[in-house]
Amino acid sequence: MTRMSGSERFWNRTHHLGKMDLRDLVDAYFSHHAVLIYLALTLLSAAAFVRWPAPPVPTLATILLIALAYPLIWYGLHRWVLHSRWMFKVPALAGLWKRIHYDHHMEPDRLEILFGALHTTLPTLLFVAALPGWLIGGTGGALAGFATGLLCTCFYEFAHCVQHLGWKPRQRWLATLKRRHMEHHYHDEDGNFGITNFAWDRLFGTLYTRAERPSKSATVFNLGYTEEMARAYPWVKMRETANRS
Repeated sequence: MTRMSGSERFWNRTHHLGKMDLRDLVDAYFSHHAVLIYLALTLLSAAAFVRWPAPPVPTLATILLIALAYPLIWYGLHRWVLHSRWMFKVPALAGLWKRIHYDHHMEPDRLEILFGALHTTLPTLLFVAALPGWLIGGTGGALAGFATGLLCTCFYEFAHCVQHLGWKPRQRWLATLKRRHMEHHYHDEDGNFGITNFAWDRLFGTLYTRAERPSKSATVFNLGYTEEMARAYPWVKMRETANRS
Protein backbone atom coordinates (compact mmCIF):
# COMPACT_ATOMS: atom_id res chain seq x y z
CA MET A 1 0.00 0.00 0.00
CA THR A 2 1.35 3.45 -0.95
CA ARG A 3 1.91 5.74 2.01
CA MET A 4 1.04 9.41 1.68
CA SER A 5 3.32 12.16 2.94
CA GLY A 6 2.13 14.64 5.57
CA SER A 7 1.49 17.24 2.88
CA GLU A 8 -0.54 14.79 0.79
CA ARG A 9 -2.60 13.78 3.81
CA PHE A 10 -3.21 17.47 4.55
CA TRP A 11 -4.41 18.31 1.05
CA ASN A 12 -6.62 15.22 0.80
CA ARG A 13 -8.83 16.77 3.49
CA THR A 14 -11.22 19.69 3.18
CA HIS A 15 -10.11 22.90 4.89
CA HIS A 16 -12.33 25.92 5.45
CA LEU A 17 -10.55 29.24 5.87
CA GLY A 18 -13.39 30.51 8.03
CA LYS A 19 -12.33 28.01 10.69
CA MET A 20 -8.57 28.67 10.43
CA ASP A 21 -6.31 31.24 12.05
CA LEU A 22 -3.26 32.96 10.58
CA ARG A 23 -0.84 30.29 11.81
CA ASP A 24 -2.98 27.54 10.26
CA LEU A 25 -2.91 29.42 6.98
CA VAL A 26 0.88 29.86 6.98
CA ASP A 27 1.35 26.13 7.59
CA ALA A 28 -1.08 25.25 4.82
CA TYR A 29 0.24 27.84 2.38
CA PHE A 30 3.83 26.64 2.52
CA SER A 31 2.78 23.02 2.10
CA HIS A 32 0.77 23.60 -1.08
CA HIS A 33 2.40 22.18 -4.19
CA ALA A 34 1.65 25.27 -6.32
CA VAL A 35 3.36 27.63 -3.86
CA LEU A 36 6.36 25.31 -3.57
CA ILE A 37 6.66 25.18 -7.36
CA TYR A 38 6.37 28.98 -7.65
CA LEU A 39 9.17 29.43 -5.11
CA ALA A 40 11.34 26.76 -6.72
CA LEU A 41 10.92 28.38 -10.15
CA THR A 42 11.79 31.76 -8.63
CA LEU A 43 15.06 30.35 -7.31
CA LEU A 44 15.81 28.66 -10.64
CA SER A 45 15.11 31.91 -12.50
CA ALA A 46 17.41 33.81 -10.13
CA ALA A 47 20.17 31.22 -10.62
CA ALA A 48 19.75 31.38 -14.40
CA PHE A 49 19.85 35.18 -14.23
CA VAL A 50 23.31 34.94 -12.65
CA ARG A 51 24.39 32.92 -15.68
CA TRP A 52 22.61 35.12 -18.27
CA PRO A 53 22.20 38.54 -16.63
CA ALA A 54 20.66 41.67 -18.06
CA PRO A 55 22.15 45.13 -17.43
CA PRO A 56 20.98 46.86 -14.22
CA VAL A 57 18.68 49.42 -15.85
CA PRO A 58 16.65 46.96 -17.98
CA THR A 59 16.51 44.58 -15.00
CA LEU A 60 15.15 47.22 -12.64
CA ALA A 61 12.78 48.52 -15.32
CA THR A 62 11.40 45.01 -15.83
CA ILE A 63 10.93 44.36 -12.12
CA LEU A 64 9.21 47.72 -11.62
CA LEU A 65 6.99 47.27 -14.68
CA ILE A 66 5.77 43.81 -13.67
CA ALA A 67 5.21 44.79 -10.02
CA LEU A 68 3.19 47.86 -11.02
CA ALA A 69 1.29 46.16 -13.85
CA TYR A 70 0.35 43.04 -11.88
CA PRO A 71 -2.71 44.59 -10.15
CA LEU A 72 -4.03 45.77 -13.54
CA ILE A 73 -3.37 42.37 -15.13
CA TRP A 74 -5.18 40.63 -12.29
CA TYR A 75 -8.08 43.08 -12.52
CA GLY A 76 -8.45 42.46 -16.24
CA LEU A 77 -8.28 38.68 -15.94
CA HIS A 78 -10.62 38.63 -12.97
CA ARG A 79 -13.22 40.92 -14.51
CA TRP A 80 -13.20 40.02 -18.20
CA VAL A 81 -12.08 36.38 -18.15
CA LEU A 82 -12.94 34.73 -14.84
CA HIS A 83 -16.25 36.61 -14.54
CA SER A 84 -17.10 36.28 -18.20
CA ARG A 85 -20.18 34.41 -19.31
CA TRP A 86 -18.58 33.02 -22.43
CA MET A 87 -16.16 30.44 -21.05
CA PHE A 88 -18.80 28.02 -19.77
CA LYS A 89 -20.44 28.15 -23.21
CA VAL A 90 -17.36 26.62 -24.86
CA PRO A 91 -17.03 22.87 -24.22
CA ALA A 92 -13.22 22.97 -24.25
CA LEU A 93 -13.12 25.82 -21.68
CA ALA A 94 -16.04 24.94 -19.41
CA GLY A 95 -14.02 22.60 -17.17
CA LEU A 96 -11.20 25.13 -16.93
CA TRP A 97 -13.59 27.92 -15.92
CA LYS A 98 -15.21 25.65 -13.36
CA ARG A 99 -11.85 24.75 -11.82
CA ILE A 100 -10.28 28.18 -11.68
CA HIS A 101 -13.22 30.33 -10.56
CA TYR A 102 -16.74 28.88 -10.51
CA ASP A 103 -15.87 26.38 -7.77
CA HIS A 104 -14.26 29.14 -5.70
CA HIS A 105 -17.40 31.28 -5.83
CA MET A 106 -19.62 28.32 -5.01
CA GLU A 107 -17.47 27.53 -1.93
CA PRO A 108 -15.59 30.77 -1.20
CA ASP A 109 -13.70 29.70 1.94
CA ARG A 110 -12.65 26.22 0.82
CA LEU A 111 -8.87 26.37 0.75
CA GLU A 112 -8.23 23.53 -1.70
CA ILE A 113 -9.93 25.33 -4.60
CA LEU A 114 -8.76 28.85 -3.85
CA PHE A 115 -5.28 28.46 -5.36
CA GLY A 116 -4.86 28.93 -9.09
CA ALA A 117 -4.08 25.98 -11.33
CA LEU A 118 -0.47 25.67 -12.48
CA HIS A 119 -1.46 24.87 -16.06
CA THR A 120 -3.13 28.29 -16.26
CA THR A 121 -0.92 30.49 -14.06
CA LEU A 122 2.48 29.50 -15.46
CA PRO A 123 1.67 30.07 -19.16
CA THR A 124 0.01 33.36 -18.20
CA LEU A 125 3.15 34.48 -16.35
CA LEU A 126 5.31 33.59 -19.33
CA PHE A 127 3.14 35.86 -21.45
CA VAL A 128 2.56 38.81 -19.10
CA ALA A 129 5.88 38.78 -17.19
CA ALA A 130 8.63 36.89 -19.05
CA LEU A 131 7.76 38.24 -22.52
CA PRO A 132 7.82 41.94 -21.52
CA GLY A 133 11.07 41.26 -19.66
CA TRP A 134 12.58 39.71 -22.78
CA LEU A 135 11.53 42.71 -24.87
CA ILE A 136 13.20 45.03 -22.35
CA GLY A 137 16.33 43.09 -21.44
CA GLY A 138 16.64 39.90 -23.48
CA THR A 139 17.12 36.57 -21.71
CA GLY A 140 18.11 38.19 -18.42
CA GLY A 141 15.10 40.48 -18.58
CA ALA A 142 12.80 37.52 -19.22
CA LEU A 143 14.20 35.71 -16.19
CA ALA A 144 13.84 38.81 -14.01
CA GLY A 145 10.29 39.35 -15.24
CA PHE A 146 9.28 35.73 -14.70
CA ALA A 147 10.75 35.69 -11.17
CA THR A 148 8.95 38.94 -10.33
CA GLY A 149 5.67 37.57 -11.66
CA LEU A 150 6.07 34.39 -9.62
CA LEU A 151 6.69 36.35 -6.41
CA CYS A 152 3.72 38.63 -7.15
CA THR A 153 1.58 35.52 -7.64
CA CYS A 154 2.72 34.11 -4.30
CA PHE A 155 1.85 37.39 -2.61
CA TYR A 156 -1.55 37.56 -4.28
CA GLU A 157 -2.41 33.97 -3.40
CA PHE A 158 -1.54 34.57 0.24
CA ALA A 159 -3.44 37.88 0.33
CA HIS A 160 -6.44 36.16 -1.23
CA CYS A 161 -6.35 33.48 1.46
CA VAL A 162 -6.21 36.17 4.16
CA GLN A 163 -9.34 37.81 2.70
CA HIS A 164 -11.25 34.57 3.36
CA LEU A 165 -9.59 33.73 6.66
CA GLY A 166 -11.67 33.55 9.85
CA TRP A 167 -9.70 36.45 11.26
CA LYS A 168 -10.58 40.11 11.73
CA PRO A 169 -7.64 42.38 10.84
CA ARG A 170 -6.79 45.12 13.31
CA GLN A 171 -5.36 47.38 10.63
CA ARG A 172 -8.09 49.57 9.18
CA TRP A 173 -6.83 49.37 5.57
CA LEU A 174 -6.60 45.58 5.68
CA ALA A 175 -10.06 45.31 7.24
CA THR A 176 -11.40 47.49 4.41
CA LEU A 177 -9.77 45.28 1.77
CA LYS A 178 -11.32 42.22 3.37
CA ARG A 179 -14.75 43.85 3.55
CA ARG A 180 -14.70 44.81 -0.13
CA HIS A 181 -13.66 41.30 -1.15
CA MET A 182 -16.34 39.71 1.00
CA GLU A 183 -18.90 41.94 -0.72
CA HIS A 184 -17.63 40.61 -4.04
CA HIS A 185 -18.24 37.03 -2.86
CA TYR A 186 -21.39 37.36 -0.78
CA HIS A 187 -23.25 40.41 -2.09
CA ASP A 188 -22.54 41.32 -5.72
CA GLU A 189 -19.88 39.67 -7.88
CA ASP A 190 -19.97 42.48 -10.48
CA GLY A 191 -17.43 44.71 -8.77
CA ASN A 192 -14.61 44.87 -6.24
CA PHE A 193 -12.35 42.76 -8.45
CA GLY A 194 -9.09 43.72 -6.73
CA ILE A 195 -7.27 41.66 -4.13
CA THR A 196 -4.43 43.73 -2.66
CA ASN A 197 -5.86 47.11 -3.67
CA PHE A 198 -8.89 48.53 -5.42
CA ALA A 199 -7.22 51.31 -7.39
CA TRP A 200 -8.30 49.86 -10.72
CA ASP A 201 -11.83 49.25 -9.46
CA ARG A 202 -11.97 52.92 -8.53
CA LEU A 203 -10.63 53.99 -11.94
CA PHE A 204 -12.99 51.76 -13.93
CA GLY A 205 -16.03 52.45 -11.74
CA THR A 206 -16.43 48.93 -10.30
CA LEU A 207 -15.61 49.78 -6.68
CA TYR A 208 -18.68 49.68 -4.45
CA THR A 209 -19.82 49.31 -0.86
CA ARG A 210 -22.79 47.22 0.21
CA ALA A 211 -24.74 50.36 1.11
CA GLU A 212 -24.40 51.55 -2.49
CA ARG A 213 -26.00 48.35 -3.81
CA PRO A 214 -28.88 47.49 -1.47
CA SER A 215 -30.05 44.48 -3.50
CA LYS A 216 -28.04 41.26 -3.40
CA SER A 217 -27.05 39.75 -6.73
CA ALA A 218 -28.97 36.58 -7.60
CA THR A 219 -25.83 35.17 -9.25
CA VAL A 220 -23.23 36.01 -6.61
CA PHE A 221 -22.41 32.32 -6.10
CA ASN A 222 -23.07 30.75 -9.50
CA LEU A 223 -21.61 33.61 -11.61
CA GLY A 224 -24.55 33.45 -14.00
CA TYR A 225 -24.39 29.70 -14.53
CA THR A 226 -28.04 29.24 -13.65
CA GLU A 227 -30.20 26.17 -14.16
CA GLU A 228 -31.41 27.71 -17.41
CA MET A 229 -27.82 28.21 -18.57
CA ALA A 230 -26.94 24.66 -17.48
CA ARG A 231 -29.67 23.27 -19.73
CA ALA A 232 -28.28 25.20 -22.68
CA TYR A 233 -24.60 24.69 -21.83
CA PRO A 234 -24.40 21.50 -19.74
CA TRP A 235 -20.63 20.94 -19.56
CA VAL A 236 -20.02 22.47 -16.11
CA LYS A 237 -23.07 20.67 -14.72
CA MET A 238 -21.84 17.39 -16.17
CA ARG A 239 -18.52 17.79 -14.37
CA GLU A 240 -20.31 18.59 -11.10
CA THR A 241 -22.37 15.43 -11.45
CA ALA A 242 -19.28 13.36 -12.25
CA ASN A 243 -17.43 14.72 -9.21
CA ARG A 244 -20.30 13.77 -6.91
CA SER A 245 -20.59 10.24 -8.25
